[in-house]
Amino acid sequence: MAKDRIYVWPYLVRAEFIATLATLVILMLWSLVVDAPLEEPANPSKTPNPSKAPWYFLGLQEMLVYFDPWLAGVIFPGFIIAGLMVLPYVDVNPKGNGYYCYEERKFAINTFLFGYVVLWIALIIIGVFLRGPGWNFFLPWEPWDSHKVVALTNVNLVDLGFIKSISPHIKVMGVDLVGALFLAAFYATGVAYWQLYKDKSPTLQKMGVARYGVTAFFFLTMMLLPLKMVMRWTLHVKYIWVTPWFNV
Repeated sequence: MAKDRIYVWPYLVRAEFIATLATLVILMLWSLVVDAPLEEPANPSKTPNPSKAPWYFLGLQEMLVYFDPWLAGVIFPGFIIAGLMVLPYVDVNPKGNGYYCYEERKFAINTFLFGYVVLWIALIIIGVFLRGPGWNFFLPWEPWDSHKVVALTNVNLVDLGFIKSISPHIKVMGVDLVGALFLAAFYATGVAYWQLYKDKSPTLQKMGVARYGVTAFFFLTMMLLPLKMVMRWTLHVKYIWVTPWFNV
């Protein structure tokens, strides 16, 4: 056996067994010290405000703040499932399954850490702890006042600043193209990256244009969520693209 390799048994199994015992002890102590956040039995004559989904669905419920229900509740969850399904087909790492060295999988590990650990968990935390009555946003030190009224100052991208003056002139069949051009430019960054680095990056050359296109599409679609959140928080943009049939 090579000197840089060790057997699964007993070295790996022993470490995993110790980690399992440590996790079990932590969970047992946690369950003894902290009560489960259970509420009173449901009362059909009293609707809670706000009505929250179970914690593991609060990320989806929070996305409804930034996107239409058809996007937040149907399309994006479908993309998550589709993205997980295509992973084995876009992965060109020759190390095979089960090889998760950070040096060999920086993009994959960083994407997972940001998409799940940072973005998804952050949405759940916001939904659990910072959304109060009326689904209004409350800072941790603010009491949840059920009478709080928040002015809806959100505007669409076509009504923002100087764009409002040019958007009436950029329409086809009643559809404003400013938002469409904005989204096209956003997804075109993936094309630009390919054009810039396809001859320099061995990874891109191994992937090929098809695998790269699929990977870039799912990655940029994931990044559309934090982009929309930042635009909502800073510019009060409700929709980037408004059409008679759907809004993004």
